[in-house]
Amino acid sequence: MRALLSLDYDPAEYEILIADDANSAVTRQQVEDCARSAELMGHTVRYLAITGSVHGPAAARNAGWRQAQADIIAFTDDDCIAELNWLRAGVAAFVDDVVGVSGKIVVPLQHEYTEYEYKASLLSQAEFVTANCFYRRSALQQVGGFDERFRVACCEDRDLFFTLLEHNLICVKALEAVILHPVRPTHRGSSLRQQQKSFYQALLFKKHPALYRQRIQPTPPWNYYCILGVLLLLILGIVAKLWLLAGIALCAWLYMIARLCIQRLQKTSRKPEHVFEMIITSTLIPPLSLFWRWLGMLRFGVFYL
Repeated sequence: MRALLSLDYDPAEYEILIADDANSAVTRQQVEDCARSAELMGHTVRYLAITGSVHGPAAARNAGWRQAQADIIAFTDDDCIAELNWLRAGVAAFVDDVVGVSGKIVVPLQHEYTEYEYKASLLSQAEFVTANCFYRRSALQQVGGFDERFRVACCEDRDLFFTLLEHNLICVKALEAVILHPVRPTHRGSSLRQQQKSFYQALLFKKHPALYRQRIQPTPPWNYYCILGVLLLLILGIVAKLWLLAGIALCAWLYMIARLCIQRLQKTSRKPEHVFEMIITSTLIPPLSLFWRWLGMLRFGVFYL
């Protein structure tokens, strides 16, 4: 909040809206206290509670832009810090027929970082994520804003970006609009919880199959299918007492799990506790990811490998 109040921009020319999906009394009080202080400096800060039956980041962002007064809507997240020139640089990029602008995201990392931290740093390479993007209100109105079927922070920003592209609307980069995105602390095994995002990948694929294959996942996760396949063969061999089959399947499964684990460790910490976590989660991620993938296909009525 302090970063948004310190932007190199006339306070009378922008307002800050906090969309609280949790409808937290503590957050409301913090924002209202800040708003009173900010008002003395000429700022407008408003708190928006998400109280309906639909929740999630898409619903919160829709509530925010629909309540906003400006023609250009800037989005960021609660764990981000805007540089002083962020808003000015983002707004300046709206020339001619541009309707969307994506800024630069900087993710600082420690010397020895975990796989979770490394994957979080890939945000700096992502296209049009709501940690740092700007849209014209008219464009949001034209396409209906964010799809509120995306209930977690996954795919809702890419879905909106793809929709704009399919409407032949112009989106550009503004690398001078910089957001600092520190990595949130997390618990061990967070990579298992991340697999739930595969559920919403199905909806993204259903809406934008061509762009999904071009920009998200060109080929199916064949390695996960192979790991699950040999695991099923292993179980079959044990149940049917086909010990040769079971032995071959076990060797193949161990090889593929070891390979997956090594791939995940290539750019990350070699601390014993992190290596142990990678070994355990590498055995669980393939079936868990495919489970959420198949559940998403059933839920959204789409088939893709």
